[in-house]
Amino acid sequence: MSETIFAPEGGWRVRILDLSGGAEDNIVEEVGGFPDLIQANAFARAYVRDSIERCRMPGLSAADILKAWFSFGEDAEVLEAGDQGWRSANELDDFAAHAASPMERDWRAFDPRRGGDEDDEA
Repeated sequence: MSETIFAPEGGWRVRILDLSGGAEDNIVEEVGGFPDLIQANAFARAYVRDSIERCRMPGLSAADILKAWFSFGEDAEVLEAGDQGWRSANELDDFAAHAASPMERDWRAFDPRRGGDEDDEA
């Protein structure tokens, strides 16, 4: 599909999913207002990267990290983006095998709710 995808009214939205099953329909929240698909994809990717890192413990294999993430982590999906939306399944093995840098897991840098004020508390 080579056509350009335009942002839905109100901007792109990213749905956060609780993999532990603790939330209704596994939906924790939807973050809206992303001005472009690049920012929405970057937010979703960093959010999942951070979630996987929170499951990483010393001595765990990559398979054990993924098992912990599927039990306790949070996934993210870009809504209405079709094939152009980022998908965690494409990178999970790499994320589990290689620890992330602080920059790779900084989803807050892409969060449109921050409003651009760097002095705001997260």
